[in-house]
Amino acid sequence: MKTLVTGATGFLGTHLIEGLCASGKASELRVLVRKPTAHLKALGVDVVTGSVTQAEDVSKALDGVSHVYHLAGLVSRKQEDAHEMYRVHVEGTRQLCRAAAERNVTRIVMASTSGTVAVSRNEDEMPGEDSPAPVDIIGRWAYYASKLYQEEAAKRACGDKVQLVTVNPSLLLGPGDERLSSTRDVLSFLAKEIPVCPGGGVNFVDVRDVAAALPAAMERGVAGERYLLGAYNWTFSEFFGRLERLTKVRGPLIKGKGRWPFYASHLQAAAYKAMGKTPPVDPETVEMGEYYWYFSSEKAEKALGFKAREASETLFDTVAYLRSHFLGGAKPLSS
Repeated sequence: MKTLVTGATGFLGTHLIEGLCASGKASELRVLVRKPTAHLKALGVDVVTGSVTQAEDVSKALDGVSHVYHLAGLVSRKQEDAHEMYRVHVEGTRQLCRAAAERNVTRIVMASTSGTVAVSRNEDEMPGEDSPAPVDIIGRWAYYASKLYQEEAAKRACGDKVQLVTVNPSLLLGPGDERLSSTRDVLSFLAKEIPVCPGGGVNFVDVRDVAAALPAAMERGVAGERYLLGAYNWTFSEFFGRLERLTKVRGPLIKGKGRWPFYASHLQAAAYKAMGKTPPVDPETVEMGEYYWYFSSEKAEKALGFKAREASETLFDTVAYLRSHFLGGAKPLSS
């Protein structure tokens, strides 16, 4: 029996596939990807070309499969991508899980996001896996709303026929983000495109640590449960301060507080669009920065043996990769 991985060419999927292949499981793996890569073929995994949104592709991919890592998704903060995110996250997940139930797939580990539960207006709050979804906050952002609907769609489609385990990582950092799906803000910092430091806080985690936790979730995760995977709760001021010391790039001079940075970002975006240019920071990103995305990964640490590496290593490797691949070469970094 095969193990299927969707989203295998994404940031998290790439690290998962490489880890599984390194442990000698390449012959047991099948991937469902829209565009096969030479790297995947070189690894020796079974490649099926297609999308989770197409019933025929899903049926072909699930043939002879007993376990599934469902990582396929679209990360965007643009409101105009809302329909496509709903189609991929909700409709695609529903289709995959229903087909899995019909084919007697044993277990699915699905990647969602910590933002379905762990976001608050209060710095002192520490939401957990069983906390209610802050719909009044995340309902305004298409990505997080679609991921919340994805979780519900997966639960209903799997029912009592497929064991569903959900992992909810925070902001993924580290090397290898070819599409800038998670590390674009760090690249914007390096390019000095972030004018204001948001007043909220972020949780981030190394993509390699999350990838290492997924097989543990497949093996030991409790069906029907979710596991928050994060490492460090830092204010944006602290986050940008650490990047400044590491890179020697001057951070934002203006400290944002209240709603004025959000309104100012709308004016900036309008000015850039009038000139036919893309604004360096979109208003949605600024608005998200007003909140605190804090939580604890204690549950995953106990149940899955999840362990996060030092923040300095994650930030160092993230910056080194971005400079090498997007900024024309590496520059010295401080330790």
